[in-house]
Amino acid sequence: MFKIKEVRNAEEKYNICKNILRELPDWFGIEKAIEDYANGVQNMPFYAAFVQSMPFGFISINIQTADTAEIYVMAVIKEFHRQGVGKALFQCCEKFCIDRKISFITVKTMDESHPDESYAKTRAFYLAMGFKPIGVFKTIWDEDNPCLLLAKHLSVKE
Repeated sequence: MFKIKEVRNAEEKYNICKNILRELPDWFGIEKAIEDYANGVQNMPFYAAFVQSMPFGFISINIQTADTAEIYVMAVIKEFHRQGVGKALFQCCEKFCIDRKISFITVKTMDESHPDESYAKTRAFYLAMGFKPIGVFKTIWDEDNPCLLLAKHLSVKE
């Protein structure tokens, strides 16, 4: 069984992010991107999934406005896919946002016009979590990596 804990230490966030992303070359195969994500998560809310003291998944939240947060980066080591870990991490993100009266969560991933099976699974996960496609942006990353923006509205009590 796994536990999810908030991680507050910047160096620990950096190491968890970097080590897990390096285990997922089908999604995160560019070393510069891994370093950018690992540096980026250090000052963001961050939750990690642990078996004993071993982290194997995480989610980081980028608060963009008073009403919107973005899943900056989320990853679960492949051997732990389809075991409820991603859903549990996302539920932490939802609770974090609702507690702060944040109404929308967004996430960017690869659009379906790019024939990548790994990202097809990623899109299916986010759709199952209640996200809706908002738009495709072909130049956010580059023309070979079309970006799909997804969003989810949260029921926030005023």
